[in-house]
Amino acid sequence: MFSFFESEAEKKLKSHITNLGALAKADGHVDPTEMEFIISIGERHGMKSSEVRNLLSNVQAVKPQLPSNDTERFDQIYDLVEMMLADGIVDESEMEFCVNMAVRLGFKKSIVGVLVRRISIGVKDGLSREQIREDAQSFLNY
Repeated sequence: MFSFFESEAEKKLKSHITNLGALAKADGHVDPTEMEFIISIGERHGMKSSEVRNLLSNVQAVKPQLPSNDTERFDQIYDLVEMMLADGIVDESEMEFCVNMAVRLGFKKSIVGVLVRRISIGVKDGLSREQIREDAQSFLNY
């Protein structure tokens, strides 16, 4: 799945896309809204929709590439939470996946629930990613 010639940034992007795909599949199916959301993230970073779809068809074959800094960590958990909310239904397995991914991304387990909840509320309230990140900074210790 990962090419020898891919940059670290490309590997991280593909890992992030596959993480989103795994979250989308956590409730047993991928809602069209979730697929559109994942494709939009890929396209925002220069991927074609066909590349995103191909990557998602091979989710199990991809080894996760964890973010290397706080901004990337926050952005990934933000996208995961936004994805969880994309179809308008928060399934318990999706929430559990988000919480587990936040821990894997390096967030302290004791604050993960609060982080996911704050991002969820911020997204629902229409706050920008930057506003939510600033709010999270007040209690996060990466």
